[in-house]
Amino acid sequence: MTGATGRPDGVEDDYPLARLTTVRVGGPADHFAQAEAEDDLVALLGWAEAESLKVGVVGSGSNLLVADAGFRGLVIKLAGALATIEQEGEKEVVAGGGARLPKVAAQSANWGLAGIEFGVNIPGTVGGAVRMNANAYGGELAEALAWVDVCTASGVDRRGPGDLGFAYRSSSIGEREVVSRASFALTPAPSDEVKATMADMRRRRHEAQPSGIKTFGSTFVNPTDPRAEGRSAGQLLDAAGAGGLERGGARLSPKHANFVENSEGEATTADVLAVMAAARHAVHDRFGVELEPEVQVLGDVEWPADWSLE
Repeated sequence: MTGATGRPDGVEDDYPLARLTTVRVGGPADHFAQAEAEDDLVALLGWAEAESLKVGVVGSGSNLLVADAGFRGLVIKLAGALATIEQEGEKEVVAGGGARLPKVAAQSANWGLAGIEFGVNIPGTVGGAVRMNANAYGGELAEALAWVDVCTASGVDRRGPGDLGFAYRSSSIGEREVVSRASFALTPAPSDEVKATMADMRRRRHEAQPSGIKTFGSTFVNPTDPRAEGRSAGQLLDAAGAGGLERGGARLSPKHANFVENSEGEATTADVLAVMAAARHAVHDRFGVELEPEVQVLGDVEWPADWSLE
């Protein structure tokens, strides 16, 4: 609903964002609101456009780095009807943009539907996963997607996978566009078999990646540079001796060097960026490969002076 001033009800000011991220760093948003229905979301986007406010969306906060100075604009989080998961027909699962992808994978398995198992290891929301064309363990979101509903200040638009400009870890979804719902076209399969596949994926993730600490998802994108010789960003970082590298309260995980840890809970975004810059230099000095960040940033992040490899 919208108040008499045109400002939607429920908008909060000076809202701390660090609590909404898994790495627990960053400053406040000028404005924050939850949207529980598409009408709410369209109203918020319309208000932001009328007020010339930048728009950010926070899902699980698992691949997000917020500027220490915060975000000058409106941050939206999807909840209520925009975070539900439902089965439609025999092979279709429709989920709100705010639904967690691991929960979508688990519920699909309960319904005896295969094709989204890899989502169990992507600790984000459906909307964020669509925006980033998330993938893991050989599965890609684009391959399971039937359609998405995208909200803008003008209303709701349904788009197919071919309309989303999917590329490696990216899409064409714009800054003022928010995925409100997504439909997955899946394949009937014995529930026990689907669950067994997911259990194996969970085991492999647990063995390879840090858990129980403040961190976000993969820090750098896996490079396509031939000099990487097919190695992932994590493998290059490990080979360059970057595992355990520290700057301030942030360090690269000794278990998987492509994960930044805020292990003591005292890190700042500046610390995270500093350790990322040092790691980037270590790989470039050793292999000549330029790693690019995979983590998404929110706000005017101040990249370190030594970020450049020139």
